[in-house]
Amino acid sequence: MQQPAQLPPSDEELVKHTLQDKSVFGELVERYEAKLTRYIIRLGVRDIDDQLDVLQDIFLKTYRNLNAFDTSLKFSSWIYRIAHNEAISWYRKKNVRPEGHLIGDSEEMLSFLSAKTESADVSFDKTINAEVVNEALLEIDSKYREAIILRFFEHKEYEEISDILKIPTGSVGTLLHRGKKQLAAGLNQDAIRI
Repeated sequence: MQQPAQLPPSDEELVKHTLQDKSVFGELVERYEAKLTRYIIRLGVRDIDDQLDVLQDIFLKTYRNLNAFDTSLKFSSWIYRIAHNEAISWYRKKNVRPEGHLIGDSEEMLSFLSAKTESADVSFDKTINAEVVNEALLEIDSKYREAIILRFFEHKEYEEISDILKIPTGSVGTLLHRGKKQLAAGLNQDAIRI
């Protein structure tokens, strides 16, 4: 008789194991390296060396603060919050503005945004290319851009976005609604310019 396949440990379980055996931390790094790289690129860290520096800072800060992690919370929200803070710190150190990243999945994002839009006054043209979406995304207020990236690119739920951005859950909906309106206005302006 075959034994049922064992599920991989949760992030929170890996944290507990890491506190007892530091070598287990490598599993957390493997789980989050690609996700966090994608996230910081979308936040505007484009240079590969800068990405590696920011990513290293994220994992160092995570490792150093594992004892402070509250295992009743989601580890993913906690590490994304660290990533968010490290990207912002990088901008301050470099004294630069986010450069953005060409959004290769802009058609998927626009479809998703359109489907999730509750009001009829926000509409998106699905023929807009990635560069136009990228430019429009960079033009909206950073508080809206961050919420949109977390929701529509990182597929985070409202509660996770609330934890990452340290805002009330109700404010997440407001930021997303206003961000979609600003993004739609920017996209419409770009369409007019073309």
